[in-house]
Amino acid sequence: QVQLVESGGGLVQAGGSLRLSCAASGRTFSSYTWGWFRQTPGKEREFVAAISASPGITYYAHSVKGRFTISRDNAKNTVYLQMNSLKPEDTAVYYCAADNRRTGVTRPNYDYWGQGTQVTVSS
Repeated sequence: QVQLVESGGGLVQAGGSLRLSCAASGRTFSSYTWGWFRQTPGKEREFVAAISASPGITYYAHSVKGRFTISRDNAKNTVYLQMNSLKPEDTAVYYCAADNRRTGVTRPNYDYWGQGTQVTVSS
């Protein structure tokens, strides 16, 4: 059974940093694209970042580019999201996702999803 488990969320002041992790089990995701999405109540799930399988091309939403960094460790079957210079508008539940796609990485129709982790940024 495939499971994606996020960790690292929490409460942080504006300007601070958090590092989210998403560990996968049940299969190997080295050939998969990983994505991070976020969602706030009443809004659609929003693309944040993605990283392809080798050569690890990265994609970012305009709102987080330059502040967030996505990375992957295939040996650990894990993807990370380093979030710096956090803003109150970054407050959301963050989800990791995995899919064997090579295109359309910003669309939230990935095959596998984690349960989400809350990130709250206070002003």
